[in-house]
Amino acid sequence: MTKINNENLINTLPKGLKPAAKFVRIQDQASGLSTTRFVQDVSTCLIPKAVFSRSLADLTENTFLETSEETLIYLVPAVLGEKVSRKIFSKGLDENLKKEVAAKGVTLVEKGGKNNKQVLPVKAAIALAAMAIPLTEFSLNYIKNLMTLKLFKKSDFKNIASLENNQEDIKQQEKVKNSAKKHIGLAAGLYAGCLGLAGLLATRGKNSTILQKISEFIVAPGNKLFKNSKKAKDFVNKYFCMDFESTKKGKLCLSKGQLTTCVLVGGAGYFGASADRGKENLKETATRFPLVALYVITGSDLVEQGFRKLLNKMGKCKDLIGKNLEVPNFDELGKLAENLAEKKGSNIKDEYKSLVKQKVLIKGLPYIFSIGVMGFFVAGMTVHFTKKRYENEQKKKNHNM
Repeated sequence: MTKINNENLINTLPKGLKPAAKFVRIQDQASGLSTTRFVQDVSTCLIPKAVFSRSLADLTENTFLETSEETLIYLVPAVLGEKVSRKIFSKGLDENLKKEVAAKGVTLVEKGGKNNKQVLPVKAAIALAAMAIPLTEFSLNYIKNLMTLKLFKKSDFKNIASLENNQEDIKQQEKVKNSAKKHIGLAAGLYAGCLGLAGLLATRGKNSTILQKISEFIVAPGNKLFKNSKKAKDFVNKYFCMDFESTKKGKLCLSKGQLTTCVLVGGAGYFGASADRGKENLKETATRFPLVALYVITGSDLVEQGFRKLLNKMGKCKDLIGKNLEVPNFDELGKLAENLAEKKGSNIKDEYKSLVKQKVLIKGLPYIFSIGVMGFFVAGMTVHFTKKRYENEQKKKNHNM
């Protein structure tokens, strides 16, 4: 079933099903990670945080941080990787080798070949240049502190979260300001180092055994760390590789490994900037971050796996869920519908409609459920526990006086 036929079949779907089908189709594509996770983050972070904001300062910094992070993490990678870094670092390659830059580093390493000496260092250089994204996210948490201090003259989280309304400590404000400037400078220095190594890999990598090994580690860390364990190797390559993913058209786009890097590096800034503003802010971060970080990295995948098991046990979606709980990609539904129609003597459009409904159920329900739980529940829970902790601490202080 060709792409054109798949497009035609989508257009035969009812109006209520068609938008859901198109969104699920995007989810199944490599380039769709940015789109689906952007919607996810707006739904689970920005909107709930805005709803549960405790003051104008809290609302302002949450809006700034979430909007900046979502734009940075989900929209910038394709531009920085494809439009900027790829053009710069691929200049010395032949036209045929330039096309190989879009291939997954893991695939190139496992396949081997003489071209790897030229291509892998370039891919590693592009990945290192993209470290601008997680390092900028790291800095955003400190920029947020400076912004709140500048606009609202506040650096004490208790005042920002409306737990108290006390006079600000000037020394504390200076401490927050100096720490922010120090860590922003640190991030800039680290990125300068990344760019330096990227330039070295791109220009000298093909002639250096050491630089070759560094390049292989950057684009396929699992292959280097876990040579004898396929499961561990695949896990590390999926979630801890800085290499770009690529679209069917050979364009670089956001990968899950880059997403993990953003969460981990950005998380360091998240905790550091929180600690500067007091233990209440740090405790709130420690309550929220582990849940949100796991969800940002995995999306609704974990919920979906459990949902597939439940559907399979109930005997539902038999046409889609395989023996190992695998589900075909959206663009394979056209061919599957054609096969089912031929086997049953039915109409291909009806079979396609049934398969799409099953696919939307398998992918869509866990996605919506995860947004609800990880969004408003976590945001509300975090605010509630912060207030309760503070009230309990005040009761203990008053009791001991």
